[in-house]
Amino acid sequence: MEVIQAITYLGFAFTITVLAIMWLLPLARRYGWVDHPNGGRKDHAEPTPMIGGIAVYVGLVVTTLIFIGDQVVPRSYVLSATLLVVVGALDDRFDLNWRVRILAQITAALILTEIGGVRADHLGPVFGLPDVEFGWLSLPISVIGIVGLINALNMIDGVDGLLGSLVLASLLMFIAAGVYAGGPVVVWRSFMVLGAICGFLLYNLRYRGNPRARLFMGNAGSMLLGFTIAHIAFRLTQNHAHPVTPVLATYLVAVPVIDCLVLLARRLRQGRSPFNADRDHVHHLLLDAGFSVNQTVAVLVLVSLLIGGGAAGWLLLGVPFEKGLLLLGYFGLLVGWYAFTCDRARAVARLSRLHRWLTAKFIPGP
Repeated sequence: MEVIQAITYLGFAFTITVLAIMWLLPLARRYGWVDHPNGGRKDHAEPTPMIGGIAVYVGLVVTTLIFIGDQVVPRSYVLSATLLVVVGALDDRFDLNWRVRILAQITAALILTEIGGVRADHLGPVFGLPDVEFGWLSLPISVIGIVGLINALNMIDGVDGLLGSLVLASLLMFIAAGVYAGGPVVVWRSFMVLGAICGFLLYNLRYRGNPRARLFMGNAGSMLLGFTIAHIAFRLTQNHAHPVTPVLATYLVAVPVIDCLVLLARRLRQGRSPFNADRDHVHHLLLDAGFSVNQTVAVLVLVSLLIGGGAAGWLLLGVPFEKGLLLLGYFGLLVGWYAFTCDRARAVARLSRLHRWLTAKFIPGP
């Protein structure tokens, strides 16, 4: 019964999302809701509609309201998601001040935590200590976590198919963790998002017959997905009835979070605004090193699965103090990537050598 329910959620969200895309694409072209190339960071070939996030929102909200809309948590999620998508869509169209986006993200986080009751209350036992409870720090930690994940996914959205594929990989790992822990609600919710993402990727990935993305997520979509992943992570890791250690959740979204934190640290160290755009993201380095768009997506998805799967395997081994060691390991990943990318030219050269080796051994061409 649960398998049928999960497949129903996936199929329904996929169908609604595709139908929404088919309806929104001509409207976006007619009314100029497109992202224009500018020869810099936006190096796509021609103006591209930015309605992917709105279509995913329609797919998720319609599925949520039809199947589980009579509960407090889904209602708070829909309210928060609506706020983020509206502000994100306006930002896509009119380039709002970053303070407006942050205010909307904080408000959405407060709606979810205060009305929906979805928040980070504990870290779990680490280094042999009993469960670490956050107490009064629960609210600020939850808001910072939600806003941080929203912006991490927003920043990684720079290559056709990358954001959707990384979210897809994270969802598969969240589903596996939910099934292992016996948390069916989180699993069903994840299948909804999975269906909506697959509908979007049908138009955003590059493949035979679709040589370039026909639409983008836009800030509306990246904010929605960051918020949704945070929602799923909190529901999965803060449920004492079906416990999954919160430490693991950081590994399941490692690629965008590590990329974001390292870039923010470097920008602040250089005296720049953390919101200044540049071409120092991990996908930019890979592209400059010679990886094609599809190769970049494939490599980062593989890295995401290896990091998340490796952490899950480490926990299953039951090594003493394993959760504390995972925390130290995550810090090591952050420091390692910061050190690797300190010299951009050297990092690109090393990645270029990796590209030549991988291309010769494993990765097909574009």
